[in-house]
Formats: sequence, structure tokens, C-alpha cells
Amino acid sequence: MSPMAFSEIRRRPAGTPLEFTELHPVLRRVYAARGVSRSEELDLSLDRLLPVGSLDGVEAAARLLAAHRRQGRVLVVGDFDADGATSSALVVRALRSMKFDHVDFLVPNRFRFGYGLTPEIVALAATRQPSLIVTVDNGVSSIEGVEAARALGIPVLVTDHHLPGKELPRADAIVNPNLTGSAFASPALAGVGVAFYVMAALARELGQAEFRAADLLDLVALGTVADVVTLDRNNRVLVAQGLRRIRAGRCVPGIRALIEAAGRRLDQATAADLGFAVAPRLNAAGRLTDMSVGIACLLADDPVEAAQLAGQLTRLNEERREIEQRMQLEAVDIAAGVRFNAIGNESLGLCLFDESWHQGVVGLVAGRIKDRLHRPVVAFARAEDGSLRGSARSVSGVNIRDALEGVATHHPGLIVKFGGHAMAAGLTLAEANLDQFRAAFAAEIAARADLETLTGVIHSDGELQGAELSVDTARILRGGGPWGQGFPEPVFDGEFKIIDARIVGNKHLKLQLEPASGSAAAGGSRGIDAIAFGYIGGTTEDASVRTGNQVRIAYRLELNDYRGAESVQLNCQHLKPA
Repeated sequence: MSPMAFSEIRRRPAGTPLEFTELHPVLRRVYAARGVSRSEELDLSLDRLLPVGSLDGVEAAARLLAAHRRQGRVLVVGDFDADGATSSALVVRALRSMKFDHVDFLVPNRFRFGYGLTPEIVALAATRQPSLIVTVDNGVSSIEGVEAARALGIPVLVTDHHLPGKELPRADAIVNPNLTGSAFASPALAGVGVAFYVMAALARELGQAEFRAADLLDLVALGTVADVVTLDRNNRVLVAQGLRRIRAGRCVPGIRALIEAAGRRLDQATAADLGFAVAPRLNAAGRLTDMSVGIACLLADDPVEAAQLAGQLTRLNEERREIEQRMQLEAVDIAAGVRFNAIGNESLGLCLFDESWHQGVVGLVAGRIKDRLHRPVVAFARAEDGSLRGSARSVSGVNIRDALEGVATHHPGLIVKFGGHAMAAGLTLAEANLDQFRAAFAAEIAARADLETLTGVIHSDGELQGAELSVDTARILRGGGPWGQGFPEPVFDGEFKIIDARIVGNKHLKLQLEPASGSAAAGGSRGIDAIAFGYIGGTTEDASVRTGNQVRIAYRLELNDYRGAESVQLNCQHLKPA
């Protein structure tokens, strides 16, 4: 069965047309469907950023940091994903630029220490004799860790963006746009965005006119896109400005090296390049070993060193892909066996576990199965201490962190610990409690959603006519971003006749199509190239993909650069018989 089978295509409401008539007609309609009705909303210049001082707590954080500039020892404790890596690199670079006497970083090995500022991480940090611990992209749920630091006389500054629990840690200062009562207008900031605002506030506190926080926006763009936070206006400014610096070559050598290692062009870098080519390479370090090599890549000032580290990250990413592909196939089989309970009712929340799974990759597997079945999914792997570490991924309309909190409230002691945000979360569980958790999780999701809610919807921006299926349109759409969560990349739909169909790479469906309407195809006589990535289980014997058949597809219009020649390619998001 195709992974697209649990979705349907719905066209977006047209929206109010932009009065900015100079825009390409397709781009005008795309913007209008995303609620952009005035041309000034497309202004993503740096002066459109929300003021630094409007983020609650940044002044207190700046004063705390400033007190440790001379003769202090600041230790940055990050998370083990790309947001955590970019946050760590940004703060270390900024503090060193502002002439802090001693700055270092520590990133937890996820397999030994788990997530966040744990008491064990504090004990390890204490061996470096810090005068201040600064958390980035974590810490708001680290109650015990902050207490351990306090007991050792080490002050803690928490910078985070994850949703807080009922209790906050007793840190010396906390900066988090999602704290109760926060007046900041962009709660969607990623961890690296929070770190950026704190460093900008510190520069102002110290009167460092020569330090330009904007020079760090390449790191902010990468971390923001990688963490799949909502691209509200403020985040779009951060990403757009970071991409401008990257394209101009004004980025850290590590980002340049990672883009080049992925075979992408620096001068044409897009948010999609950061999300699908650079971020996975960074994340591979945190998934398979630890994130130190990723942070080192982003901190490297020598291009040769950066290239060597980027090569190491690329090799780790290739290993990660192999592990993920095996686990994903196993997860498909497991999911098929647990989709229905003993009396035949479909479970709306899936809980998957295999004792051979790699705990650094279960989050990816949960995400793949979530996309495939459009259900909230928790995938578990066994940790070194014998407990189960789970990664949860959710769909629109179901806040997965709140769902886990509901399980914890109704079943005290069942979950050892958990944390996260609306679409992704992590948790620890005793293996003996797996069956009880599976039932409790399914019940909690059933209380929050139903089958209609959990029908996957592919939102389309309508049909492109033959003349619009062109390289020019694809180029204009690519430049119309940054696209991402909350400001989605344009998707179109239409009916096409299949000229040719084959499986490539054992899991991708490669097609050649021509518009069913008979209008001129952009690809000329050979038709238009199309590809459906991750078509696991699909074969060219499927009735929907036989040569000569007509299909309705939802697709992204993309540029395919082959040996210097550009052509259009339809990236299929959904496919079904016409």
C-alpha cells in the first residue's frame, strides 16, 4: 500500500488577492491562500524583527552573563539535535567574540544521560569547574538538574523554547517565550532563536557596538528550519536573513562545508536545503554517537577542518539511513499488527517497540509511520539502563506533549519522565509498563481525536496549467519562501496520464507524465518527470501506476538540475487513480 493512501487532497481557500500586482500570478495566489493580503507582510528585512527587549527575561539573562565575563567560566549545555547544536555554537561563538575569558560547551550523550540538564550531566559539568551553566534548547523541565547545580553552588541560566510543566526549575534566570504570562509575540521561536535574542541583549548590556548579532543568523536559520517550528513572521525574517548570508558566502565554514557535502549550491541555498540536506547530517551525530562533532563543525574557523568534520557527519548520516530503512520496514509490519485492538476497533494512537531498534533513530521511525498512517505514534528502543526511551510524533490537532501529560495524570508513576512540544516529545518508561502505556496512550489519543480528525489532508494551491508547469514558475516559487511549518511550500494538484513508471532505489516511484487535459507539457515530447519518494511497498504492478492510466496527484513543482540543465520535476505528495 502506498504511504499516501491515508490522505486526501483538499484545495485551499483562495484568500484575499494581494494588491501587489508585480508578483507572478501563481505566487500571488499562493501568498493569498496563506493569509498574506498586504505587500508589507512580505517585507522580511532585519528591521522587521521583534525588538530584542520584548522577549521576557533577556535583560536579567544578559546581566547574569555579564557578571561572568571576566574571570568566570561559562559552560554551555546543549541538546543533541540540530537546534541544540546551532544554539550551542551560536552562544559559544558570541561569548568568545565578546571577549569572555573562558567559554566551553558540553552536550549530553543521549544514550548515557538522556535529555536535558540531568543531575548526572551536572556532576560531569562540575568537573570543569564552571562559574555559570547556560542551557540552550533545554532546561525548562530540568527541575532535579538545576537543584543539583544549586547544591554545588553553580548558578544556572536556562534558555529554552519547549513547553514548561506545572513546576519551573529554580534557575537564576529563565528565558523561554512559552512561559505562562509571556508577552512575546513569537512563541514559535526555536531554541537557537531564543539564544540569538539573549546574545543580542548581552551585546547591548555590554555596549559591544562592534559585535553584530546579525552575523549569527546563518546558525539561526539552520536551527530554526531543522527544528520544524512554525514559520511565523518573526521566524521567517530570521530564516530569510540567515539564508541571505549563506547565499552570499557569509556563513560559518561548517555550514558551507555541509551544504557542499550534500551536493547543493551555496549561492542557491533554500530552507529545504537546510531542512533536508544539512540538518540530517548534523542530527546523525546526535543520533548515532554524540553531537560534539556537529558542534565542532559549526565552531570550526578553518575551512579544511570544517570539510573534514562535514565528511565525518556525512558518513554518519549514510549509516543512519541504512539503520532507519531497516527499522522503518520492521515498523510497518509492527504497525499493521497493532492498528486494531482485540475487538476490531482501530487504535488512533500507535505504540511501537522492537528490542533491536536503535534509540537514536526511533524518532525518525515514529515520524515516518505518523506520515504513513496519519496517527500519533510513539516508537521505543531499549536504553543502556534497561528502560525504554520513546520518541513521539504527532499530527495537526493533537498536542502530543499534552497527551503524554494526560497519561501521566491519569496513571501516576507510569511514565518516568517526559517533555517536548505539540508535534514531538520524548519519554522514558519501564519496559514492564509497556503494555499498560500502550493502552493508556491509545485511550488518551481517542479522547482527543477521532477518525475524521485523523484523516490526512494534503492542502493544494489548485491546478497549474500547462504553460505554468515551467522552469520559470518553479524558480519563482523557490525564491518566494522561506517555506516551512506554518507557511507551507506550495503544493498543486491535477490529473495526468502515465507515460512511464518504474521503481528506483528500491523504494522511490519514478514517473513520466503528461497533463490529462492535453495542454502542452513543460517537459516537451518526453513528458514531465515526477517522483514519489518513500513509496515503500509500492510496485509498478499497482493498478494506480500502470503505463497509460490516468492519476490525480498532489505535487510540489521543483527544479531538477542535471549536468547544468534545469528541468521541472513534480515531487508527488499524494497519488491516486483519476
